[in-house]
Amino acid sequence: MSAKTLYVAITNHGFGHATRATAVAATVKQHYPEVNIILATKAPRWLLSSYFEGLYQLREVAVDIGVLQQDSLVMDKPGTLAALKNIRDRQAELVDHEAAFLQAAGVDLVLGDIPPLMAIAAKAANIPCWMMSNFGWDFIYRPWGGEFIQMADWIADCFAQCDRLFRLPFHEPMSAFPHIIDVGLTGGEPRLSETEARSRFQLTAPKERTILLTFGGLGIAGIPYKNLARFPDWQFITFDRVAPNLPNLRIVRDHTLRPVDFMPFCGRVVSKPGFSTFAEACRLDLPIVTVTRDNFAEGPVLVEAMKRHSYHQVMSPQALAAGDWDFLLTDPAAPLTDQRVSKTGNEDIADAIVNFFYGNKKDAEEISTS
Repeated sequence: MSAKTLYVAITNHGFGHATRATAVAATVKQHYPEVNIILATKAPRWLLSSYFEGLYQLREVAVDIGVLQQDSLVMDKPGTLAALKNIRDRQAELVDHEAAFLQAAGVDLVLGDIPPLMAIAAKAANIPCWMMSNFGWDFIYRPWGGEFIQMADWIADCFAQCDRLFRLPFHEPMSAFPHIIDVGLTGGEPRLSETEARSRFQLTAPKERTILLTFGGLGIAGIPYKNLARFPDWQFITFDRVAPNLPNLRIVRDHTLRPVDFMPFCGRVVSKPGFSTFAEACRLDLPIVTVTRDNFAEGPVLVEAMKRHSYHQVMSPQALAAGDWDFLLTDPAAPLTDQRVSKTGNEDIADAIVNFFYGNKKDAEEISTS
């Protein structure tokens, strides 16, 4: 039986879409090495390789822009609107280019997270297009009003051409999609042993006084690292390469390591609202401290869902930046519901892909071991 090719098209926005989509692609490759994987994204190769240990082809292309941002909380709406208009005006050119590549590369299935035009391009190439996400870009743009409403309508029309949506937890309705399948949380598996972590990064504080600070690929400005001096018996871990050298702050500069690798050794993660961070923390039952993000429609949805399913603390960006961080001395609140959220999103989507390629999972397992 011939090898199959999966084309994973990733939205050009931050790191979260890249990490969760790559985690799913890596699950496919891990269990079924004969599947060829093409990752279509402008995310850095080091980020993709930190989630994907097998062989893949990288195609450095972007057919959407998400939201242009100064950092993980500050958005450039005029720049975003101008970029969206440019993509809409070039739709025919972009679709033709993508469709031609899909056909030339022998792609059997497109998985998008979540570039709208990929549904149109896949249809032009006569290839099925599936998508995965907890929100659509129409949901993000529509509340901004004005010309963004036209952009949201255009994007919703694109999503309507998608053959199947894997709707992740912590989601908005995503009503533009005609065929929806709910799946579990996605994310990476920790690869760092506690012995290595404690030795390599000199982690001596107990788990409950070890705090992971992570604010996505763009970070946020104005983190008050001076507050860490108030907690000399605590230890903090950050991936912020410009963070100051402080006695109780460990700066991770190794690109092969990810926030999820440190989560098992931490008592809390302090983050901005982001699906991938929330999902990985919830998969490991790690309490979450988050700032609010009310000017981005996904933000309140994520925060409310996190409160229902995770031990949590919530504060404003101003409180995080200007406060004294006394929240660390308070126990996180318990989840608002005892309803469990599925943690099997990687496998849910990977199994569906393999079933599509090979008929059913049992047949695929026989092919993979033959």
